[in-house]
Amino acid sequence: MTELPEYVLTRKFNAPRDLVWKTWTDPDLLARWYGPGVETVIHQLDVKPGGLWLNEMRMGGGSHYQRVEYLEVSEPDRLVWLHCVSDADWNIAANPMMPDWPRTLMTTVTFSDDGENTELRLTWVPHEATDAEIACFAKAISSLDQGWGKGMEMLTELLAKLQKEPA
Repeated sequence: MTELPEYVLTRKFNAPRDLVWKTWTDPDLLARWYGPGVETVIHQLDVKPGGLWLNEMRMGGGSHYQRVEYLEVSEPDRLVWLHCVSDADWNIAANPMMPDWPRTLMTTVTFSDDGENTELRLTWVPHEATDAEIACFAKAISSLDQGWGKGMEMLTELLAKLQKEPA
C-alpha cells in the first residue's frame, strides 16, 4: 500500500493547554474561530467517542455543511475524528465545489504543554478514499494553510482575549 498524503499544521499558542482544549470543545468558543470569513453555526457538539459535531458555515446566501464523528477524546491532549462534507440532513456527501475531494478525512489534533504555552498539531489524512480523492487531496495540501492559517490567527486572538477577561 502506498503512503497516503498527509496535511500537517503546527502552531504554538501563548495559552495554557486546558484553555486551548476548551476552544476546540466548547461550542460557543469553537464558533468564534472555526470557519474564518463565514458565519459558523454549530448544530450539535458532543465531544465523546461516537459523538457528533454538526457544523454549518453560512456564506454568500448559501451554506456548507460538515459532519464530524469523534473516534477518540483524551482530554486535554488528543482529539481524533472523521471529518466529512455533508448535506443539510447531515448525510456524508461529495464536496459540491470539489467533487473529487475526499468524502472523509481522518483528523488528529494533539495539544502538548510547552512551558506556559501549548503546542498544537493537526493532521488530515484521506480515509477510505478513492485514488481520485487521494490525488485531489495531495494536490490541495499546499493551499490548506490558507483556511486553517486564518482560523489559527482567529484562535490566537480569541485565546488572548479570553486570558484578559476576568475569571
